Amino acid sequence: MISENIKRPQSSVAFGFGFNETTYRVKGEVLIKLDDQEIKVNNVYTLDGSLLASILFSGLYPTRSPITMLAVGTGATGTSLVPSVADQRQRRLNTEIARKEFASVLFRNPTTFAVSAIPTNVVDFTTVYNEGAVGALNEMGLVSPYDASPLSNYPLLDGNGDPVSFPDYDTTLDVTNYDILINYLTFPVINKPSNSVLAITWRLTF
Repeated sequence: MISENIKRPQSSVAFGFGFNETTYRVKGEVLIKLDDQEIKVNNVYTLDGSLLASILFSGLYPTRSPITMLAVGTGATGTSLVPSVADQRQRRLNTEIARKEFASVLFRNPTTFAVSAIPTNVVDFTTVYNEGAVGALNEMGLVSPYDASPLSNYPLLDGNGDPVSFPDYDTTLDVTNYDILINYLTFPVINKPSNSVLAITWRLTF
């Protein structure tokens, strides 16, 4: 179980209907296990994550994929022990080396965190990398892929046809035909050899 003493991220999605100033916070908590190593970290809910929510809620893009994959990479800036803080403007991993579909998706009881047979506002997305994802990992993110194929990669392109890189964030770009990065985090380097098992559980609370 992911510890409840993890600090909540400051990112939020505002639902303004004119009657109050409350905000709805999407809380993300991540448990990373590699052999005998275990770390718990917070994530950033990206600005593009809000775009995906509006796309799915609208029902205007019925073929649009929900969140189905976890991508890992080696491109976090900063130092190996103190990477740069994740930013809401992130639209893709800096250096993605692998992505994989979830091994399981489970609803959790919001009080006991036991597995729930009915939908709740707490969802666990678990991914397991066995021989893959080898390297000095320091970034990862949840992805809604444009193409359902696990190996496909459709990074958002700018007006010149180049993949958009942080900190660029052009609000006029149409994300509907590209991968959408929902949540992003950076963490101190975890060196994963090919003979180790990396298990990641990403818990979202809506």
